[in-house]
Amino acid sequence: MSVARHEVVGFALAGVCAYAVDLALFVGLRSGLHWDPIAAKSLSFVAGCTVAYLGNAFGTYRGRRAGPREYAVFFAVNIAGALVQLLCIAVSHYGLGFTSPRADTLSGAVVGMALATCLRFWGTRTLVFGRGPRGPRPDRHSRAGEGSRTSWTG
Repeated sequence: MSVARHEVVGFALAGVCAYAVDLALFVGLRSGLHWDPIAAKSLSFVAGCTVAYLGNAFGTYRGRRAGPREYAVFFAVNIAGALVQLLCIAVSHYGLGFTSPRADTLSGAVVGMALATCLRFWGTRTLVFGRGPRGPRPDRHSRAGEGSRTSWTG
């Protein structure tokens, strides 16, 4: 699987912007407007996903198909990533007995975030923007007439 540097950097920049929007909106809704924490986090999560999708659709993967179907798949991939983080907390807290706030933070925000980011990168690259109207970006090393080989990720 060949990953271009610009792809990783673009994905990371979209993610940082999405995280900033998610955090700022959550803090504003929760602290400033005194919203319920679940409602505040739900709205901030959707806003963050939307920012990440737009950053990837019009930045990292520009030129690929971007529309309602891709947004829905992107949202599903992000929910899967959130579930990975929750699973890491559950295993650490309930399965291994590491119940301190620090252990929960390390398992969810460090280990879980790292695993979830890998899942999100793979899902975004493969399931969301893997094929567009022009298909995957052509391999510059392939020769006409020899067929084409692609990695298992598309």
